[in-house]
Amino acid sequence: MTGLTKSIELDGRGFGITCGQIEIGNTATDIIATIGVDSGALQADGSRRVEPTFPVQDAARAVLLMAGMPPSASVGSVVITAAGMPFIGRG
Repeated sequence: MTGLTKSIELDGRGFGITCGQIEIGNTATDIIATIGVDSGALQADGSRRVEPTFPVQDAARAVLLMAGMPPSASVGSVVITAAGMPFIGRG
């Protein structure tokens, strides 16, 4: 995804096109329950742990921030995760 984002950003430059990437962590949505993560996500050590989540409205605010930037500015990437969530990997 990062490579595609950068490629679009570079290729679109001459046409006034910008591109940004947003990585959204564990939002508190119905899909969390559907895939069973609400009862504990499988960790690297084989255990299951309930991980922190954050309201989906917070992710939407991040998307709106990126979309609302003026043409003179671009947000290359944003990572939004629940507080207390490990940044890389589980366990």
